[in-house]
Amino acid sequence: MYDTGGIGVFLGLDVGKGEHHGHGLTPAGKKVFDKRLPNSEPKLRAVFDKLKTKFGTVLVIVDQPANIGALPLTVARDCGCEVAYLPGLAMRRAAEMYEGEAKTDARDAFVIADVARTNPRTLRQITVADETEAELAMLVGFDDTWPGSPPAAPTACAACSHRSTPAWSACSASGSTTGPSWNC
Repeated sequence: MYDTGGIGVFLGLDVGKGEHHGHGLTPAGKKVFDKRLPNSEPKLRAVFDKLKTKFGTVLVIVDQPANIGALPLTVARDCGCEVAYLPGLAMRRAAEMYEGEAKTDARDAFVIADVARTNPRTLRQITVADETEAELAMLVGFDDTWPGSPPAAPTACAACSHRSTPAWSACSASGSTTGPSWNC
């Protein structure tokens, strides 16, 4: 079980490739943040630092810890925030208990934050070993496709680069289905 004692803000992030949606709740359930966030290290850092300054310990919770969730988690950890993961099945089950049927980024971010606040046993801690294991599993999975499908290699490399540097990934975005064409 994840110990949430001492957490000043639960920041749920519904992560996306180009941008994320963040929803911050105090332990009492008061909304203190509800905005879209670009997938940019300086902007993420500014939000995390501001919340930390105002509320103390920030717990950043994501719904996808690998690939598109890696940058916010890395920046959050570097800013001194705690990080956790709400597994997909727990997220889906919890979302069914909240009003509204529409699946929006803002609603998902709220559900992530509120579930973390009210039901911390659903959270999974993210350790460096977990991230490394996910990274290696992804690379091994892509490796199996390379010999039979040469266009998969550039796509796999682009996916790997996006985790750590979305600006580099944006440089390669061309809408191609056979891999990136470098447009820097």
